[in-house]
Amino acid sequence: MFMPLAPRKKSFAYLFALILIFALPGFAGDTQATFPLDQVQPGMKGVVYTIFTGDEIEKVDLVVLGVLHNALGPKQDIILVQLLGEKVEHAGVVAGMSGSPVYFEGKLAGALSLKLGVFTKEAIGGVTPIQSMLEVEKDSVSSSGGAAGASAVNTGMFPAASRLALPQEFSARTSAGEGQFLVPIETPLISAGLYPETIAQFSKQLSGWGMSMMAGGSAEPTPEDPQVKPGDMVGVELVRGDLSIAPGCTITAVESDGTILACGHPIFSFGSVSMPMTRAHVLTTLASSMASTKIITTGGTIGTLTQDRSSAIMGKLGAGPAMIPVDVTLATPNAEKKFHFEVIESPQLTPLLVALATYNGIVGSPAYGEGWTLRMEGDIDLQGHTPVHLENLFAPNDQPIPSGFYVATEVQSVFARIYSNPYEPPHVQGIHLRVTALAERRWSMIDNAWIEKSEVAPGETVAVKVLLRPYRGEPFIQQIPITIPPQTARGTLELLISDGETVDRTVDPTAGMQGPLPGLEELIKLINRGRQNDCLYATLLQPTTTLLIEDKVMPNAPSSEISVLDQRQNVGGARLLHQSLAGSWFAEMHQVITGERTLTITVK
Repeated sequence: MFMPLAPRKKSFAYLFALILIFALPGFAGDTQATFPLDQVQPGMKGVVYTIFTGDEIEKVDLVVLGVLHNALGPKQDIILVQLLGEKVEHAGVVAGMSGSPVYFEGKLAGALSLKLGVFTKEAIGGVTPIQSMLEVEKDSVSSSGGAAGASAVNTGMFPAASRLALPQEFSARTSAGEGQFLVPIETPLISAGLYPETIAQFSKQLSGWGMSMMAGGSAEPTPEDPQVKPGDMVGVELVRGDLSIAPGCTITAVESDGTILACGHPIFSFGSVSMPMTRAHVLTTLASSMASTKIITTGGTIGTLTQDRSSAIMGKLGAGPAMIPVDVTLATPNAEKKFHFEVIESPQLTPLLVALATYNGIVGSPAYGEGWTLRMEGDIDLQGHTPVHLENLFAPNDQPIPSGFYVATEVQSVFARIYSNPYEPPHVQGIHLRVTALAERRWSMIDNAWIEKSEVAPGETVAVKVLLRPYRGEPFIQQIPITIPPQTARGTLELLISDGETVDRTVDPTAGMQGPLPGLEELIKLINRGRQNDCLYATLLQPTTTLLIEDKVMPNAPSSEISVLDQRQNVGGARLLHQSLAGSWFAEMHQVITGERTLTITVK
């Protein structure tokens, strides 16, 4: 009678332990709930909890192969494990599994975070010890910076590109083969509303952060979304609205105060952050010889991600942080399409995300064609500052790059200058962009230029004629009248006939540079005074010195000022140009102008 009862008692004990695991309210500070790293031994059996389909958390058995001490740096140990069972033998360690909680003897030991490199389905993984993950919470409490002091420097010791060589004894034992490396498990970048053209143009930039872009979806928020537990999926909202982008990984621990630990490695290694967390759901798991992955959808916002560190990400359940509203309107000859979405405020990611979303809005119109010219107009509203104005024209060229991509990179470039400024953290309140598509290629190159007379008197007006060669059609001549300033001294002047970019580079190089300035407002003024590329410019230059101090341009600088600057040790970024602007004229061409010509004028 005794022998048959023993298995039943063991079964009840195991069921009770399993219920206890999921009923644990927290792990930080609870030494009974965590398994010490120094007690982990080769051959030890354990379990990992993860999701393969739906919201059903499944148990996967595993065995410890060993502990790799100082594998990722000083005191950065990794537990090497082999997963067992039919599903992992078929799919291996899957993208999106990072953070899946690992238990020994019913106690939390850490999070699955590493896998073998590509082109293998060997179910061998690395586990970040829970003690390393809990240090994220301790460090965040002691840090005075908080999310507002988000670092622009990669602070993690676990970069996405890091590789950890699999020791030879484990390679032989597991038939993994020689030369295998453990790498961080990919973080699926769940995207909804992105067109294939957008993914093709921006996937390389996003993959640089260690994320694999994949099509996903979004689910309607439900009241049950915040009720997460270890083994559930969580996403980080980067963009939401008419399109959504969110990297996703697995929750390792949920504490009684609503603190969440997940991933077991960083997403971006940004340190202190403030990003919305969302509930994520698994549709299915796709097995692949190259890289198996979870197909994921995102649900409602459940809290705020506050830390993105080397051993884990950490967040807090509750309301999510504010995001930047973005409106993009695409106007074509026959229709107008509006898009609205929100992006996170991040010095590292906001420029890229706004560019991506802008490009997605452009290529998303069925009326848009690759050979079209695009006019961009818009504003970036900054708290406490003059709006940054965006206006330019973009035409396709012979390169296999759509004109919409040039619009997107222009927006990205301006955002990068704003966010990388050394003066103050900018607070973007809104972005408004309007892109008008013109169903033709509007582009002309400066082929030649001449003036009706080479000798002029001060105050005299002469005509400059410019031969322009369009993309298609006959060359044509554009005339620009210029007036020699009455105060011009006798001598030789240069007349630069060019596009706007050449003028900025030649006459006002500070417009394209960061440089030491009094503050952000002055940087905005520099950006706003940049010349457009749909105008033909005639710029008169004289051989006198121009003094550049901060955002000020001082032509015809007297020798006394130059002498004073030479005697000073620190001139606040002052520079000298060996020519000065004597006059500038332009003609609106309503097409993109490229090229330059230089003429010589003699003042009698």
